[in-house]
Amino acid sequence: MHADPLATRSHEAAAAPAQRLRVLLVEDSQRLAASIRDYLERHNYEVYIEGDGAAATERFERLKPDLVILDLMLPGKDGLTICRELRRHDRIPILILTAKGENIDHVLGLEMGADDYVVKPVEPRVLLARIEALLRRARSTPPEAREARLAAGRLSIDGTRRAASIDSRPVELTTGDFDILWLLASRAGHVVTRDEILRVVRGIDYDGLDRSIDARICRLRKKLQEAGGAESMIKTVRLRGYLFAGDG
Repeated sequence: MHADPLATRSHEAAAAPAQRLRVLLVEDSQRLAASIRDYLERHNYEVYIEGDGAAATERFERLKPDLVILDLMLPGKDGLTICRELRRHDRIPILILTAKGENIDHVLGLEMGADDYVVKPVEPRVLLARIEALLRRARSTPPEAREARLAAGRLSIDGTRRAASIDSRPVELTTGDFDILWLLASRAGHVVTRDEILRVVRGIDYDGLDRSIDARICRLRKKLQEAGGAESMIKTVRLRGYLFAGDG
């Protein structure tokens, strides 16, 4: 079993200018956790394992990782609760692990603030691709958004800061939330298909069955409303996709 390097991380950071990105893996299956850790460490990540759901939030606060991989079925505290707790305080990408065929699991996870999901049994290359996509989005601004702002009525979107506000009241957005809002707002008045949205936020094509985009849109609408936005800001266009209508 690997020793927890938390105690020596400060010394190592001083000695190594190019520090590897840190991943907190919250998973109670020792076999699966070890397999994921070994694979990711071969691809230049530092992986910290936490098997107790009740200790996950405190571990997160101490570690301040670059990304969290979160199983939903955990002892002590379930993954959905942990996801909600983490999202209240931080915008660090959260990737959930969900059981095969349990669509409700990943839909609920996205509603609680997760950025993406991977279905068990975990395919290492798929997991790595999802991690890299999330980290790229978290650290970069789309070319069309650099040094740019979008305004739609009372809504203002800052592409450089990856932030949005309504009448100067901040909208709490995850990485995926921002990407969807920017995409829709930059094409205001035009229908954006689920396939286009899915390619932006997950880098995959829509298979006609994936409900994650609907969950993300539902969550984004709620956040816009909580910040004072109109209920009709994002309209559903039956059988086609979504349309950003501003304050209409």
